[in-house]
Amino acid sequence: MSRKIELLAPGGDIEAMKAAIVAGANAVYCGLDFFNARNRASNLSIDELYAAIRLAHEYSCEVFLTLNVVILEHEIPILVRLLNQIVNSGIDGIIVQDVGIFNLVKKHFPTLDIHASTQMTTHNEGQILFLNKIGASRVNLSRELNLPEIKKLTALAHENNVLTEVFVHGALCIAFSGQCYSSSVSVGNSGNRGRCSQACRDEYEVMGAGNKYPLNLKDNSAYFDLPELVDAKVDSLKVEGRIKGAHYVYTVIDTWRKQINSFIDSGKLVGDDSNLHKVFNRSFTNSFLKGNLTKDMFIDSPRDYSSIHAIDSNGATSEEEIKEVGEKLYEDRTVLGATLADKIKDLDTTKPTLIISITAKLDSPLTITAVTPKETFVVKSTAKLTTSTEDSITPDVLRKRFKSFNNEAYRLVNIDFTQLDELLIVPFSEITKMKKQLAFLLNGSSLVIAPVEVPKLPKNPKVEDTPKLSLLISDEKDAHLLDKTSADIYFKMPESFKKDCTKHSDILLRNPRLIPWFPAVLIGKDYIEAVKILEAVRPLKIVTNNTGIAYKAYEMGIEWIAGPLMNTTNSHALITLKEELNCAGAFISNEINRNQMRNIKRPENFKLLYSIYHPILLMTSRQCFFQRTVGCNKPSIDDACMLSCEKATTITNVKGISFAVDKQKGGYPSIYNHEQFLNLDAVRDFSGLFDEFFIDLTDIGAGSKEKLDKVALIQEFEKFLADIEQPKEILKTMVTVSTNAQYEQGL
Repeated sequence: MSRKIELLAPGGDIEAMKAAIVAGANAVYCGLDFFNARNRASNLSIDELYAAIRLAHEYSCEVFLTLNVVILEHEIPILVRLLNQIVNSGIDGIIVQDVGIFNLVKKHFPTLDIHASTQMTTHNEGQILFLNKIGASRVNLSRELNLPEIKKLTALAHENNVLTEVFVHGALCIAFSGQCYSSSVSVGNSGNRGRCSQACRDEYEVMGAGNKYPLNLKDNSAYFDLPELVDAKVDSLKVEGRIKGAHYVYTVIDTWRKQINSFIDSGKLVGDDSNLHKVFNRSFTNSFLKGNLTKDMFIDSPRDYSSIHAIDSNGATSEEEIKEVGEKLYEDRTVLGATLADKIKDLDTTKPTLIISITAKLDSPLTITAVTPKETFVVKSTAKLTTSTEDSITPDVLRKRFKSFNNEAYRLVNIDFTQLDELLIVPFSEITKMKKQLAFLLNGSSLVIAPVEVPKLPKNPKVEDTPKLSLLISDEKDAHLLDKTSADIYFKMPESFKKDCTKHSDILLRNPRLIPWFPAVLIGKDYIEAVKILEAVRPLKIVTNNTGIAYKAYEMGIEWIAGPLMNTTNSHALITLKEELNCAGAFISNEINRNQMRNIKRPENFKLLYSIYHPILLMTSRQCFFQRTVGCNKPSIDDACMLSCEKATTITNVKGISFAVDKQKGGYPSIYNHEQFLNLDAVRDFSGLFDEFFIDLTDIGAGSKEKLDKVALIQEFEKFLADIEQPKEILKTMVTVSTNAQYEQGL
């Protein structure tokens, strides 16, 4: 077997990165103190990042920087400054969630390699093509996918020169990554900003199935699935764990390294995974990979399972036996820790020193000698020095020119002028050339890219002079609303379809004014069936929350609008969608507040939309929320469940806050907030920004809320849009349990 398989390790801090390197990682991913989706990790300073890159490259290990959060408009200048800092660092790639970064990098930092984060919820063929179009060289596939799905997507990715990456070890989210808003809604800490408070690990009131932690999944481990992953031709095996320490990283990476080496060398697997159980874990499952979504994936405690596993595997029952097992586990961990400490003790991450000596002698070239701990570089001018009483080169002049070498890469100790004779001159253009040549040599003989400034974006006018109302339905019984309003009416497509069923195509063909609205998640056959609807109906316009459907609409020349679950938060994201995929408009994310959306600028002839009334989605899962709450007789969730189940229940956390658990026919299990989102302030604040204000009139996520008169609701919203000075009380009386907290708190 000759194909390279990358083992990709987490690096939450500099010690964890050292641990990953000595354990045999091929690459390490890490984050800085900002713009990364693990704010609870220690993370690195910019100097530590440069040091980690230097060290990793000595061991033929690559380093990827996580910039895997959505970016706010006011942060764009900060992001550009950061990109200017890292573009010359030797970084091997950046991991990105926000589509706006693709636009910035493609235009201004083309040497940076972009990897699409798992936060981009990539799970179908169209999404691979979408990401390839906007500039991704690698895609981290959704954790929920099974091996046949991974194999199919990897084959397509390779056809388009895109690599694939799969999580093989560590924590699992119950929700689709990038589509979880529970932390954002509950406590104002968004998972899309790296501040997830892990509501899925919370304790809830015990329900019929008898579990305190009904959403808590075991950890992922594909340790014994390596042959199938190799067969799927996956390029990178990714270990989760930037919040975990160096001891964890070393143990897991070392164990996986031995497994990979054994399989490469002999075609056989190491049968012993005991070391994986000696560090933090919640027990292990590979059920997503196997496509076997049973209740065995869950565990009724989010805490460390390693001690329990040791006790169970040793059959310890008495107090004395349990004590002995605990002591042995402690000893094993101590040995592993000592091994790590010994291996990393000589790894030096201090910034290398730099001493510059400048020699200037009459009728000789100006000579600059740069000495680092490992190398010496000499640069000479092409012109010889001549005498001059004016504009001669002086220590002050040269110091100003060369002090910039005291930077992230080097600590400039001294500039030696003892060999600098007075009253000599060489063209300053020569000095500039010499400085560039020295920078090139000190940068590993790579061209140093000059800092760029991103031009300010123009403020383009709205498409609609007066903002319009639009609304969403999900049942053809509500098609009569077409006769009650001139508003655009979107029709919600399900997340799962019966194969070759024309039901939804027929609805759209019978009601040509209905505009298809596609969900965020469409896996496998469901994506294929959704594409069939586009091909059968060929609607004039669609809204899609799924980038795969967006790509297909672009390919077919169908006008498309990016839905609210595409997490759009800045102008450059809009530019990416418009310039790369001919997008006609986009919903601005409901996670951001009034100040964060105030300065967003649209591309020319581009609509901006905003939802002012909808059920608040907390999370959507490929797993079943009923197995561990009210209970279910079926052993696992499958396609039949997707198409037919319409269970609903409520879960209540220990703080007494309840949430609606909703399963619509053709939908994934979802959890919704107990309050509806109602934001009339946005209409008053931003009638000059938005072309369209949207209301959701589906009954999805309703929980126990009273069903409203939809015609009356439309009429009241239309009245309010026509006259924003009228009182809000009528609508607030109709929607009795509501909040606009996200609009106040933002990201």
